[in-house]
Amino acid sequence: MKANTQLQKSIPGILLCLAISIVAWYLGNLLPVIGGAVFAIIIGILLRLVINTETHFKDGIKFSTKKILQFSIILLGFNMNIIHVMQTGVSSLVVMVISLLVAFLTAFFLGRALKLTGNVKTLVGVGTAICGGSAIAATAPVIDASEEEIVQSISTIFLFNIVAVFLFPFLGHVIGMSDQGFGIWSGTAINDTSSVVAAASTWSVQALDIATVTKLTRTLMIIPITFVLSLMMAKRKKGLEGQESKFKITDVFPYFIIGFVVASLVATFTNLPSVVENLLVEGGRFLIIVAMAGIGLSTNLVSLAKNGKKPILLGLVCWASVAVSTLVILVLVKGL
Repeated sequence: MKANTQLQKSIPGILLCLAISIVAWYLGNLLPVIGGAVFAIIIGILLRLVINTETHFKDGIKFSTKKILQFSIILLGFNMNIIHVMQTGVSSLVVMVISLLVAFLTAFFLGRALKLTGNVKTLVGVGTAICGGSAIAATAPVIDASEEEIVQSISTIFLFNIVAVFLFPFLGHVIGMSDQGFGIWSGTAINDTSSVVAAASTWSVQALDIATVTKLTRTLMIIPITFVLSLMMAKRKKGLEGQESKFKITDVFPYFIIGFVVASLVATFTNLPSVVENLLVEGGRFLIIVAMAGIGLSTNLVSLAKNGKKPILLGLVCWASVAVSTLVILVLVKGL
């Protein structure tokens, strides 16, 4: 009875998020460089200015930003053939590992220098190092990030995705990079999958194939990163007064990541019909948009504008550091 009552209370907010996501999905298909998730956040933020989301919409919005978000990550696992990604992505492994270290170290030290509190520096670091908005979406529940922190991080990542789509092909031609070199560089140093595809598709078919596989290999890093962050959360909560005796790692372990791994294994070792696989993956992408609509509806625009400068500076430096370091390795060391 209690579960049914809670579900009934959540329906209005879920339907509102769903309505926003349908519009955002359509707009995202019209302008894929921006993407449906960003449109959903923008529409949600604007709607919050004219409707009271703290009334009967509140429970459904919270459900969308938490449970629906986690389920969407599980469905995205059906897009991951682990064996194929590991076999094809091995050539970019060294570059990828270095880019991960650069992104996380830059986010940590610069975030501390900028006196950024909360989870923004972690989310921006993860988004830059792994796969943009999807990585932020997977990490946010693990570290208990607020809706405002998620919006700040995704907005920052989005800004530099747009810049990268136009800047990377231009710089690649100026430097004289090969198809392989540009594919690895764009797949490693551009944050979001849609932006990687947009940039690499203007270069060549071979570069696009290499960039896509490199990007998928990066996406696999969600698994160890979220696990490490869950251990760090466990240690942090143990240090809180009164938490030492009763806190358990199971309290923060990201169980939805297990679902992501299982989905990846199913995609790798079973012969799912392509129609079913595409339906599951597209369903996951759509549910991320639903969750982002909820995050937009939960965001205070005034507070976001007031605190947005430091995250943007952090995102700029992280992105530039990864782009430059991987470019140096590819051009000077690998000769690509």
